[in-house]
Order: sequence, then C-alpha cells, then structure tokens
Amino acid sequence: MFSPIRYRAFCALLILLSALVGARLLPAQDVQMVPDKQDQESAAKAQSDKDDKDTDQEAVTTLKTSANVVQLFFNVKDKKGGLIPSLPKDNFQLFEDGKPQTIKYFSAESNLPLTLGILIDTSASQERVLDMEQQVGGAFLSQILRDKDMAFVMSFDVRVDLLQDFTGNAHRLKAALNNVKINTGGNVSSLPGMGGGPVPTANIPRGTLLYDAVYLASHDEMAQQVDRKAMILLTDGEDQGSQYKIRDAVEAAQKADTIVYVLLCADRGFYGFGGYSGDSEMKKMTGETGGRVIEVGNKMEKLKAAFDQISQELRSQYNIGYVPTNAVKDSSFRKVEIRSKESYKIQARSGYFAVPEKQ
Repeated sequence: MFSPIRYRAFCALLILLSALVGARLLPAQDVQMVPDKQDQESAAKAQSDKDDKDTDQEAVTTLKTSANVVQLFFNVKDKKGGLIPSLPKDNFQLFEDGKPQTIKYFSAESNLPLTLGILIDTSASQERVLDMEQQVGGAFLSQILRDKDMAFVMSFDVRVDLLQDFTGNAHRLKAALNNVKINTGGNVSSLPGMGGGPVPTANIPRGTLLYDAVYLASHDEMAQQVDRKAMILLTDGEDQGSQYKIRDAVEAAQKADTIVYVLLCADRGFYGFGGYSGDSEMKKMTGETGGRVIEVGNKMEKLKAAFDQISQELRSQYNIGYVPTNAVKDSSFRKVEIRSKESYKIQARSGYFAVPEKQ
C-alpha cells in the first residue's frame, strides 16, 4: 500500500505526464490535409459521376416498374441535320394532346441496352444490291453492339422468315445475313416459334411482304422487349402482297415503342422508266416512329454513311419520361410533342397508344 505522501506524489507525476503528452499532441489536431487542385477536381468528378449514375439507375428502374410512365427516346438536330448533344432538361417542353406535361425523368445521354432488328428485303428487286447490304450490314452489327445489347435478323420477300432470333453474338447475326438469298416464289411462312405469320389472299400478287414483316417484327419480337428499341429496314420501300396495311405496321411499331429506320436500297435500272415509289410510305412509317428514311440507291459508300449516321443517332439519344395527366387507359392514340426552347428540330415518335395493362 502507498503512504499518503507517496500516493500524492504519484498522482502529481501522472498529471504532469498527461500535460506533457497533451501539449505534444495539440499541434497535430490543428493540422489539416489540403488537397491540391487536381485532387479536388478528381474528387468532384468522381462524386458527380456517382450521383449521375445513381440518378440514372433510379430513373431506369422506375421506368421499368411503373406502367404509368411514358418513355421517349429522341434526337435533337440543328437546321443542317447535325446532332445537338448535352442540352439540359430546362431546354425542353413536353405536351400530350396539346396539354403540357411535367418531365419526371430526363437524361441527355442514354446508356440503356439497345435492342435492334435488321429486316432485309430479299425480293427480286434487291438482287443487285443484296451483296452490298450483307457486307455493310454485317460490319454495322459488329460496330454497334455492346454488352447487354441484342439483335435479330429477319428477311422478307414472298414470305417472312426469322433468320436469327435475339442474340448479342455478332458472328451469328452476320452469318444469318450472309445466308439470305433472293426468293421470288413460294408461300408465306409462319415465323418459327412465334405463333404464325400472315397469309395473303390468293388474288393478291405476292412479291414483297414489307408491311407484314414490320408488323410481325414489332408485335412478336419487339413488344416482348424493354429499353431502347430500333428496327432498320434494307429495302426499296415497295410492298406487294402484304395482308397488313401500312397503318397496321406503324401502329404495331408504336405499340412496341420501336423506332423504325429505312435505308432505301435499290438498283434503279430494275424499275425501268417508272422508277420506284416506296419512299413516300416509308417516310410516313419512319416519321411516326421517330426514325427517318435515308436514300442509298446502289452505292456502297452511301450505305456505309447511312449506317454510321444511324449509329451516331442511337448512341446520342435523349431520354424523357413522364406520367400523363390523362391517366385513362382506353387504347386511344395520344399525340406527344417535344419542343426545344431554342427551336432545334426534334426527331421523336409522334405519340403512343394508351393500352390497358394486361391482367
């Protein structure tokens, strides 16, 4: 046991040691690590990227799970057709049937997976351009597809054939394209595993079932998919013998939320003096679904340039989502308009069908 004197001395020694240690530690408490300018910028960028990623992910998840949200993908262009990227949400106004809507979700660059359909015309009129389409189309698929992207290949002539169902394997897709051949005879087939295709009446000449192909690709393939969807048609735009009309094809594409592009590939010598006249109907189809027609003719360089333009547009899409003020699901068509406050041209689908949810 310590005596009282020794105990008091021991306590005094402890107090003295504590004061000395505290005095040595105090300056360290006042020292702050000040990052240099590069560190500050890197940290700010990392946090910004994380915030953007979290916001985009939240929006994507909500768009997929909420049946009431209308989602639109669109491009913004200047007067010369050049793409305008990175505009803020405040630059746009949104209307449904003329009534303003509140933009709930917005992204200036869509990284959602891409679902793509390649529809190739294999009727007699395409014989001199088919090889060109196969070469350039295959290269496009290799270039455009990324992780989680998928595509299918379909041909149409006197029949409609699904040559390769959805896959992310560009080699399989290119093999399907390379195996197509011109077909001028036979009957309309059903699409394998897809519930059957159209059968034209006997008194209608069969040659190019273009509208049937777009309808089936939209209804039986694209309608089952989510995220961004687009179809590219390689054709002269001439339909002959389809059971479905162009309005049926357009409606099916709109209900499947699918953008339609048409690359007008044709050997004008095949048509003689009258030429071909499918471009007007194709402009209607693409205009109402958010795509466009690109004139190619029989020039390989034009076809390459056309695919490059489509690739740029698909990779620079804006994405808007909103909950309509008109919540009634009566299957009616709702006209949607996106306006730019700077009067840029908006390339988007013309509207959507308010289809009731499936029970």
